[in-house]
Amino acid sequence: MSAQDRAGHRRHRRAAAYAEAAAAGWKVWVVKILALGIVDAMALFAVFSLATSGQWTAAVLISIGVLAINAVYLIPGLLPAKYLTPGLVFLLIFQIFVVVYSGYIAFTNYGSGHNSTKDDAVNALLLQSQTRVADSPTFPVKILEKDGQFYLLTEDPDSQEPELGGADQPLQSVPGINSSGAPGYTTLDFQGVLANQDKIASLAVPLDSDVNKGYLKTTDGSNAYLFTSTLKWDPQADTMTDSKTGMVYSDTGHGAFTAKDGTQLLPGWQVWVGGENFVRAFSDQSIRGPFFAVLVWTFVFAFLSVATTFVLGLFLAIVFNDPKMRSRKYYRVIMILPYAFPAFLSALVWAGLFNTDFGFINQTILGGASIPWLTDPWLAKAAILIVNLWLGFPYMFLVTTGALQSLPDDVVEAARVDGASVWQTFRLIKFPLLLVAVAPLLIASFAFNFNNFGLIFLLTGGGPQIPGASINVGSTDLLISMVYKVAFVGSERDYGLASAFSIIIFVLVAVISFIGFRQTKVLEDLN
Repeated sequence: MSAQDRAGHRRHRRAAAYAEAAAAGWKVWVVKILALGIVDAMALFAVFSLATSGQWTAAVLISIGVLAINAVYLIPGLLPAKYLTPGLVFLLIFQIFVVVYSGYIAFTNYGSGHNSTKDDAVNALLLQSQTRVADSPTFPVKILEKDGQFYLLTEDPDSQEPELGGADQPLQSVPGINSSGAPGYTTLDFQGVLANQDKIASLAVPLDSDVNKGYLKTTDGSNAYLFTSTLKWDPQADTMTDSKTGMVYSDTGHGAFTAKDGTQLLPGWQVWVGGENFVRAFSDQSIRGPFFAVLVWTFVFAFLSVATTFVLGLFLAIVFNDPKMRSRKYYRVIMILPYAFPAFLSALVWAGLFNTDFGFINQTILGGASIPWLTDPWLAKAAILIVNLWLGFPYMFLVTTGALQSLPDDVVEAARVDGASVWQTFRLIKFPLLLVAVAPLLIASFAFNFNNFGLIFLLTGGGPQIPGASINVGSTDLLISMVYKVAFVGSERDYGLASAFSIIIFVLVAVISFIGFRQTKVLEDLN
């Protein structure tokens, strides 16, 4: 091949490489535009939804975030930002937002009966105290539907003009309305009324913008009657008055209408209460007593779990690390089987084994004894520690085996030459070196057991219940399971108090971890 042919061949290869690179670049841009288009479409939908509901702060934050993401991926360069942005987005959503929002909720009264606005609370109170007016006229009605919401079509008793109203819309005339229906609304037939009977029966339509004038309600979809509330709302005085008893309830700033004797009308509304939830946690005896009992048990459980699993794991690691023992690898496989088995399944199996009437432990091992392993406070705690020992020692066995095998042989050999016994070699040389390697893991294990929600929830459910407690808490609850039960279990859910407990847990774990890692640094300096 001549020099001219070789030069032409090189030019051809370069042109093909440029074309291939250009095609790959276009593919990257197409994928990038499609991905950003999907993100922008979802963000646009979220922004419009939030703006429609009046949540402007969230809408503005999402808009700024999406604009920043578009800038990062559309502006040439910024390569590190392109790799970091997905992780930062998930960090903001699933970590920082959760922490900040939990901190905000901790300073409010958010919970059952206090989860909405004051206007919603006023409407709910007036609706739940309604009684039918004895001499109420009959209002012939038709049921109309629009966007999944139901409306009543009736006639004004005085003007005989058709009017339309819904749960959030007082009776009023709308353009194009007649006695048969209204533009944009679907008039339900008899079958349609039957299919939605429960929703129609719960529909209450304000007669006027003044909610004290009453509501129209129907049970059959053809006739409605006037209902008025036994509570009278005075927006100027900001009070609720019970017409039956004459009791006056006013807004005292605590998120509920309250009488002079302390009686509250619920539902209330969400308000800022400052540090009241933290004060309740430490000052209210019905909360403070159970809280400190759970706090002490949490520390005891975490400490004993780490200590027992570490001691047993280390003992087995020393035994099976002896080169004189035959078939060590098979024993090691057997030792890690509890660690390989899913922990939640193990907890459920152990719950069956500890059953008082039918459990294997009582019926077979103890010869038919009736020991209340999971219903007696002290026995339940012992059962939890036994199960956690079973679940945790294989992990400690693995890490201590690795740490023992990584110890330098020359140091151990030098101790033997100097005449140190086996116990002295372990106590003065092996164990300190071992602690340097496993101390961070012990701290991590302590933090994990401090928040070991799964074991408590699946084995005992936190029970048995602590008598006299005003919150839902049991003798075997840890702080984290107590927070879960306060927030999500039972009819009375107090998200503000649960968030305050969460902040307390965060502070405790942070302090313990800080102290533990400082001690780890001391061990490293000594060695």
